[in-house]
Amino acid sequence: MGFSISVDNFKNMSVKIKTVTKQLPKYSRATDEIIPFLDSWLVGQDERFIRKVKKIFEGALVDKRYSIMDPIEVFTKTSFEERNDIYVREVIDLGEKVLEKALEKANWNPQDLDYIITVSCTGIMIPSLDAYLINKLKLRQDIVRLPVTEMGCAAGISGIIYAKNFLQANPGKRAAVIAVESPTATFQLDDFSMSNIVSAAIFGDGAACVLLSSHEDDDGPEIVAEEMYHFYDNIHMMGFKLTNSGLQMVLDIEVPETIASHFPDIIHPFLEKNNLKMEDIDHLIFHPGGKKIVQTVESLFSDLGKNIKDTKEVLRLYGNMSSATVLYVLERIMDDSPKKGSRGLMLSFGPGFSAQRVLLQF
Repeated sequence: MGFSISVDNFKNMSVKIKTVTKQLPKYSRATDEIIPFLDSWLVGQDERFIRKVKKIFEGALVDKRYSIMDPIEVFTKTSFEERNDIYVREVIDLGEKVLEKALEKANWNPQDLDYIITVSCTGIMIPSLDAYLINKLKLRQDIVRLPVTEMGCAAGISGIIYAKNFLQANPGKRAAVIAVESPTATFQLDDFSMSNIVSAAIFGDGAACVLLSSHEDDDGPEIVAEEMYHFYDNIHMMGFKLTNSGLQMVLDIEVPETIASHFPDIIHPFLEKNNLKMEDIDHLIFHPGGKKIVQTVESLFSDLGKNIKDTKEVLRLYGNMSSATVLYVLERIMDDSPKKGSRGLMLSFGPGFSAQRVLLQF
């Protein structure tokens, strides 16, 4: 009898998102301020090519990009070691600030955390960010830590999924997911491929922190369900190639079309398992991968009277910050105080190729 009660309690264990915060790097430039840097970078290139590159930047639907480096540093030839050193230094700083901000917003102490997940794919550091945060904030010595390093843009939601599973198995616990990314640290000065140019046009740097809880005293939207979806035979679609000059972007031109072709299989079965249809979803919390992906997703949902205005606005204000970006969308929606009982669907895509989904009830 006692065992059956504990099993029932486990099944009914509610995991909630307590709060979400963001932290932006110190440098930023509007798109029109970036164009002069393109002129100096593209000296000697064909005039038509230069016009095409500028058109890509101007048409990327990104008004402003933040960076851990001054633009002069971004467009200066440096070694992989020098760039990665900047990445490590700035990621630790952003991670500390965003976690402190989230704890303060939730009115939690650093010692309240039982689980810490750090997410980043745009640099290399061992020990990982979580180790530095344990020391800097004096987190508990028995805290469980998990660094997520190779899941790209999907990893923000991946971290939420891992935290949810840990918290569901451990009632009365609290977790932090910290995503810190610097795509500008991966910019390749000698690479004039469309992958490098498009990624430079759509990406920016940023950090976000999500605090989650299975503590009965904590409130926030409940994670009702979560699932990953893996595309077969699309490993070539997206990722990084480690070269002597750093992490070189791999970005296939067919990514939006591939996502569109899989969309029914990504969305509908997941919702059906929870006795829902797309019409029952009130808030679309989608990762703004870039202009074409945003337009693809928007066209798929416009017939249902749904909008992804928060996704578009995050892309416009900050660009694609890899794993952190969808968390910026979540923050906007949570700060808007959604109606009690309304539902949200989180979705992001990343290397592998994969899609991660989380169903929320506010």
